[in-house]
Amino acid sequence: LDYINKTFSGFSELHGDRLFHDDHAIVAGFAMLGERRVMVVGTQKGRDTKSRKYRRFGMPNPEGYRKALRMMQMAARFNKPIITLLDTPGAFPGQEAEERGQAEAIAKNLLEMARMPVPIIVVVIGEGASGGALGIGVGDRLLMLENAWYSVISPEGCASILWKDAEKMREAAEALRLTAQDLNSLGVVDRIIDEPVGGAHRDRDATIAAVGKAIGEMLNEMSKQDGAKLIASRRKKFLDMGSKGLAA
Repeated sequence: LDYINKTFSGFSELHGDRLFHDDHAIVAGFAMLGERRVMVVGTQKGRDTKSRKYRRFGMPNPEGYRKALRMMQMAARFNKPIITLLDTPGAFPGQEAEERGQAEAIAKNLLEMARMPVPIIVVVIGEGASGGALGIGVGDRLLMLENAWYSVISPEGCASILWKDAEKMREAAEALRLTAQDLNSLGVVDRIIDEPVGGAHRDRDATIAAVGKAIGEMLNEMSKQDGAKLIASRRKKFLDMGSKGLAA
């Protein structure tokens, strides 16, 4: 919400997935970026214990992904670009989420985002973990803050699975190649957004301004592309991922 309130104007939040209830871990709505109307979708973690519990620490349930998809489909109908902001440790792993179709909800979002005929820009502003991030993370351009990370699993989770020891998270992080710099060299990330010295929290306004500028530049680059070309290039982008190999 900090990024939305300071980068965009006229944000109008939309709620609910019409099947279960409103998931507060996902925030979405139309807003203005300069003279452009866009759809903004993002994960919200909260700031203190009360708000983090309310937002479920930024871990969406299936209804969160369905809400996000409904908003993105609305944007596509009105031919408006989509901006997604990722900061999640993953989708909510509770039994109730599985009972309501967590995997299916994420999988459907992957399919539908892959074939939306409007520009989609994804920005990793903190954590980008597992399918929880991918559920709103399929786009034409992927941007990352300099010190953010993006991976199939958290280093702690990876270490617990491979070595049965979460303390080996540093070795796991090295193997996962999850930094913005590694992902850029592997062709996964299109642009790294510089942070102030010491990290984004040292100067939030400067960080948010840099993200807004990068989004605007990317939208300008894609503004002339029609829907068919966007879908084709998006498909190629994801099929090419990994082709550079670990030697990169």
